[in-house]
Amino acid sequence: MAATTVVQSIVGTVPDNETRHRVRLYVLYALAIVINLGIFTYGFDYYKLPQAVRPLSPKYELFKPSGPVGLYLGFFGVALFIGIFLYPIRKHWPWLARQGNTRHWLDVHIMMGLAAPCIVALHSSLKFRGIAGMAFWCMFAVSLSGVVGRYLYNQIPRSLNTAELSRKELQEMQERLSQDLAAQKVLPEADLRSLLSLPSAERIAKLPVAGAILYMMTLDVSRIFQVARLRRHALGGMESIGALGGILRTRHREMERAIAAAREEASLSKRILFLSSTQKLFHLWHVVHKPFSYTFAILAVLHIGLQLLLGYY
Repeated sequence: MAATTVVQSIVGTVPDNETRHRVRLYVLYALAIVINLGIFTYGFDYYKLPQAVRPLSPKYELFKPSGPVGLYLGFFGVALFIGIFLYPIRKHWPWLARQGNTRHWLDVHIMMGLAAPCIVALHSSLKFRGIAGMAFWCMFAVSLSGVVGRYLYNQIPRSLNTAELSRKELQEMQERLSQDLAAQKVLPEADLRSLLSLPSAERIAKLPVAGAILYMMTLDVSRIFQVARLRRHALGGMESIGALGGILRTRHREMERAIAAAREEASLSKRILFLSSTQKLFHLWHVVHKPFSYTFAILAVLHIGLQLLLGYY
């Protein structure tokens, strides 16, 4: 069985709507980066001024929280705030739950959660005081924990119908990939096997949950450089430079197929090894993430309500 056949049999062929979702998501991330970076760059000479001398800046009327830029950023922040909470609300509204794919909703939820702190920071002119300041730091904590949660979510294997895979099913997938690796003749099997090097189950069992997760993250980062080293062994000098030392994919299809199969097996082996620790921390993450989210929501609503009531635009 060819490497691509094995991998496709596990993850399935990417449908057109999945491709469109990824394109839309990349476009949204690009827009968020361009907007935030553009405003910050243009207003940098204003943002770096001490609070006391900002009213003397020619950009004060434009960038103050009640100015044109600051006010529209505030409106945008409110829109993101509403969008962020549509994802948890969706679980309780049957009509909304039937709209779209849960994972797609989660991707957009995370994108908005990452963009919102930047938008709110620019709206406040990078000054975080009072209720607005507390709301911002709660939002920042929610965003940071959301990144961690998304990583943990990815480490818990799921079948195409989002039901969790059993350990036995994972092991069967791993065996099929192992057979495929043994059959390939493009790269030395010993080099490919270096990608699959993992600590023993006994060693992981002795680690605390947080230590096990940090170990798992270290393995994910180190695998990027292991793959790069593997590619460099098969590439010439100019090809290696074009592939950024092996970081980027190359045009050697058979080699990339073998590497993809090895990476898939390494990922499955890692998930089996760390499955218990990942599930424990993911459940704990829910306990921590929700209070921060609710606290941020209360403070944000309070801040918005006071501004509308008192007219401090």
